[in-house]
Amino acid sequence: METKDIEKKIEEFICDLSDLNEKLNIKDKSNRIKELDEIISNPDFWNTDNTKDVLNENKNLKSIVNKYEVLSDSINILKEMINELDENEIDSLSDEVNRIESELSSLKLSTFLNGEYDSSNAYVEIHSGAGGTESNDWANMLFRMYTRFFEKNDYKYEIISKNDGEEVGIKGVVLLVKGYYPFGYLKSETGVHRLVRISPFDSNKRRHTSFASVLVTPEIDKNLDVEIKESDLKIDVYRSSGAGGQGVNTTDSAVRITHLPSGIVTSCQIERSQIKNKERALEMLKSKLFIMNMREFNDKVKELKGEVMDVNFGSAIRSYVMCPYTLVKDNRSNYETSNVEKVLDGDIKEFLEEGLKV
Repeated sequence: METKDIEKKIEEFICDLSDLNEKLNIKDKSNRIKELDEIISNPDFWNTDNTKDVLNENKNLKSIVNKYEVLSDSINILKEMINELDENEIDSLSDEVNRIESELSSLKLSTFLNGEYDSSNAYVEIHSGAGGTESNDWANMLFRMYTRFFEKNDYKYEIISKNDGEEVGIKGVVLLVKGYYPFGYLKSETGVHRLVRISPFDSNKRRHTSFASVLVTPEIDKNLDVEIKESDLKIDVYRSSGAGGQGVNTTDSAVRITHLPSGIVTSCQIERSQIKNKERALEMLKSKLFIMNMREFNDKVKELKGEVMDVNFGSAIRSYVMCPYTLVKDNRSNYETSNVEKVLDGDIKEFLEEGLKV
């Protein structure tokens, strides 16, 4: 890379950084960080109900501002270095130019994370489609794919409820995901996911197509003013499912709540107490009802929940093909890769990033 090329790149970097400064409202975020730091430094802060929310907001804001400031410093250093090196040494700056370019590209994605609930924790629901064993196994594969992604990318998750299949896999699972803009990054996963493979459960080794649905919704403040009539609720108590071992419930403490007017179903089984499971299931229900009752909800369906789809042929947002060829293709962004195994092992970052741009 020649001097003139690097100088041109630096000019582009400076323009991009200036644009990001405006789009990301760096000054406002910096001021908000100062406010939050003052709140956190107050001894009474740790006795409040919103401790986790404040800490999470502060962490996310600092992550963006720090990335911006580090990039700004890197560009300034690069600008100084190019004036100090002779022509023979200039080529050594190529790696640094590529690094800055990559970091800028990553920070640009943050401009898409400006939705009202993008920084919120996210509920990720996975449900198997029709097909019994095949679709239950596919739902379990998706469950593993997402949890592997969370583990590799510093997201924390907890299983709120899980319904195992009769033979293999799962009928459904609900996860609560926490970390860096969980809902913002994951919301584009809402929809039907389609798998094509030679079935390991078919003695004739025939090709099968399986479907599972994914729904991502934000966790909203549990103090929401949402009126829920007791008469509108159908509450079922059942025994938690699990692989056994210490810590698994052995009493009928799991709770499933059906909101009859809307048909919304929420469940929780992670607490030992039936009362606490009911409280958490009600919190999830309030969040979903709040979204539904928003005046502008119909205009935000795609942003908040994605399109409502049937778990069947022709409605998949993404296809995972393992036979007769290997391909994972997102039908909205058209991003694709032939490395199916890598994707199913949690390497979905590119799909999530491309989903932000759609």
